[in-house]
Amino acid sequence: MSSELRTFRVEVPDSVLDDLRTRLANTRWPDEIPDQGWRYGTSLAYLRELCETWRTAYDWRTYEARFNQWDHVLTEIDGTQVHAIHAPSPEPGALPLVITHGWPGSVSEFLDVIDPLRDPRAHGGDPADAFHVVAPSIPGYGWSGPTRDPGWDVYRVAQATAELMHRLGYDRYGAQGGDWGSMVSSQLGVVDAAHVCGVHVNMPLGRPPENGPELTEAEQAGLAHMGTFMETGSAYQQIQGKNPQTLGYGLTDSPAGLAGWIVEKFHHWTHHPDGDLETAVTRDQILTNLTVYWVTGTINSSVRLYFETMGSGAQRPPFDRVDVPTGCAIFPGELVQMPRSWAEQMYNIVHWERYDRGGHFAALEEPDLYLQDVRKFFRLVR
Repeated sequence: MSSELRTFRVEVPDSVLDDLRTRLANTRWPDEIPDQGWRYGTSLAYLRELCETWRTAYDWRTYEARFNQWDHVLTEIDGTQVHAIHAPSPEPGALPLVITHGWPGSVSEFLDVIDPLRDPRAHGGDPADAFHVVAPSIPGYGWSGPTRDPGWDVYRVAQATAELMHRLGYDRYGAQGGDWGSMVSSQLGVVDAAHVCGVHVNMPLGRPPENGPELTEAEQAGLAHMGTFMETGSAYQQIQGKNPQTLGYGLTDSPAGLAGWIVEKFHHWTHHPDGDLETAVTRDQILTNLTVYWVTGTINSSVRLYFETMGSGAQRPPFDRVDVPTGCAIFPGELVQMPRSWAEQMYNIVHWERYDRGGHFAALEEPDLYLQDVRKFFRLVR
């Protein structure tokens, strides 16, 4: 395959959007025990309302235009297509930064932060904080398209990302991410340490030290939160890590099924103390992310990342110790909340900041806090 970089525009055919609306109109809805809210999973009332908005009111073309305000590139790496938004800064001293999403997210998570990252001057910020932004779609996700061979685990994704940055001409760069993007960014700090100046994550992993310090009240609460998630909210990991193809038939065929599977995660993983998902993220943000999965047909290949990374004998965490300088942003709604002493077993931590709002999708939920923390950390390593 060719290693050239090709330009790309997001242009979804009308026929694909018409088919989406038809399928939504023809949804066969399940029953539901009354007055249970989200106790059994995604609320039927909420999902029906969301899908009706998707069918009748949501304007994909508005968000397609937002995607297309930046350059996009496609290239083939290690036998698969890789897509990325490439948004160079107008500032000559900008630092290259690769920002990596997770599941069930996409590059749509970064729509509100790419321009402030690349051009802080235009947003009332310090031009010294500017970045040349690269936002890849993880292989198997979005416009990278489905992967075609087995073995696309976190390690291989990180290797492909390092090669992407090399092809874009960046010899020294930072890496940032959450969810799978946290692990890919961490792995980049291992496999491409000679070129990565720093790693910033908003979901650091870790291991308990043999004789660590006494945990703070906040750290104990974080571990309790993580324990609840593992006990009641992690079943999706089992099917995605063991039988992803079985799940893929329903989610690929039914947009309502896709929405029901993903929206449950947004409801449980975002930070909304009032219980209303849409105080954390807007309906349009939810639908834009769903539409990226639908129009690219990548929900099945996206969940294979769990199978490949969680396979028999897989390393946990799926990366070695990160010795390059690392910054960590800790949000109260995050699923995995490691005490700092645990995270220090896996990272060379030089920056650790805890916030009082925000959840798993930090760039989407709290773009201002996300920007603040990313800038603050990378000032230490530029």
